[in-house]
Amino acid sequence: MSDPPRWHHEAWIPLIAGLYWLWSAPGHGVPGFVFSVLPGSLLLGAGLAMLLMPGDLRVSQFAALGGGLGTLVALPAFIVVGFLHGLALAALSAAAFAAAGMYTLRLEPRRREVAPPPGLRLATEVAGDELILAVNTLTAMVQREGDYGRILREIEQARELYESMGWLEKPFDYHVFPPGLESPAIRSDSTLGAAYEHLSFESGYEPNDGEPGRERWLDRAANRTAHAWVMRHRGGPRPWLVCLHGYQMGRALYDFAAFRPAWLHHRLGLNLLLPVLPLHGPRTVGWRSGDGFLGADVLDTVHAEAQAVWDIRRLLGWTRSEGATGVGVYGLSLGGYNAALLASLDEGLDCVIAGIPASDFARLFFRHRPTLEVRRAAQRGIDEEGVSDVLRVVSPLALAPRVPRERRFLFAAAADRIVPADQVLDLWRHWERPRIEWYPGAHVTFVVHAGVRNLVEEGLRAADLAG
Repeated sequence: MSDPPRWHHEAWIPLIAGLYWLWSAPGHGVPGFVFSVLPGSLLLGAGLAMLLMPGDLRVSQFAALGGGLGTLVALPAFIVVGFLHGLALAALSAAAFAAAGMYTLRLEPRRREVAPPPGLRLATEVAGDELILAVNTLTAMVQREGDYGRILREIEQARELYESMGWLEKPFDYHVFPPGLESPAIRSDSTLGAAYEHLSFESGYEPNDGEPGRERWLDRAANRTAHAWVMRHRGGPRPWLVCLHGYQMGRALYDFAAFRPAWLHHRLGLNLLLPVLPLHGPRTVGWRSGDGFLGADVLDTVHAEAQAVWDIRRLLGWTRSEGATGVGVYGLSLGGYNAALLASLDEGLDCVIAGIPASDFARLFFRHRPTLEVRRAAQRGIDEEGVSDVLRVVSPLALAPRVPRERRFLFAAAADRIVPADQVLDLWRHWERPRIEWYPGAHVTFVVHAGVRNLVEEGLRAADLAG
């Protein structure tokens, strides 16, 4: 990466857009003034910070948020203040949104293995990642001051327990093989006209006796019931594809939109099983789907992952009892992490496809959590090394994959801001460098890149799953 310039040209765009929003705010009336101040302040503040604090990658997140919000808020302005004025607000906001992505591309280290040519489309896709990171930062549950002492004690106690049991050396032994799943509750449901089956059952997962955070985890009543969405064909046995959703998903509408059953179910002829990961969707215990899965409470993350693979392995047994002729696993983001972990625990998988996969939760935590939370954690002795030690028992990088190398597949975004390239490269190397597709886009835009679809089909056909 070349030395960044002292004054970034991209910074002037959100700065000017913010000034224009604030200058025009008094002419929008009282409601318009309120709505104008928010994007204007975000854009102006982010633009100034991009100039005065070059190199801070968090700043561009709020420039993207201001640009996205400004583009949305500008739509009513066409009616309220006239076409030309509304067009100026919308155009400046959209330009600021793209500038946030271009700023990030200029600063993010460019790896030799992954070097997408910068351009307007790529910058816009990257800005979408930035906007999501900004929203997550603003809405994240920040730990209370008094929690950090408890969190540190739990980390130390867990590390001592895991080491004494030999689980740090052999993480495979940490995972107990779950009982079979018999007679789950199944009811018909639909979303946007698409029919599916809603499967549910009592998870039965419990952390080990004496494991820190055990009682807190078991107190989450909604999480004790496991759920899954099912789409299956009538007639004889078919192959099944287990689709594992990403962080903050777990709702049927979102999950089907990501995995596109019109392609996988109807065109390729697969039966689909979409498990809901712990603390997501109907298992949510916070105000957002996924709250508590990837937070400062490290032991909650351990238990969430252990329960995720426990539930999925029970569901795998159920698909086989239903006559599955083959079973593959396809995961996205957090689901990619779970797919990789599952591929090291289950011997009967025909293929595994890890899409935009995370592989190291500790690094992601210290990269993405709010700065104040990371600083407080560090001040109280919670460091990346200690967190990594405890998470080792649920890490796909600490376990050998059981799926043959020729049936392991990965795809990743060359300009991913949510799951950076180093996460995927670590898993790719650990998996002995199998087939990988780097698409020239960002984390959330995988659905529009043909290379991703081709890679998934290649993986399914290599395992003789796709018809």
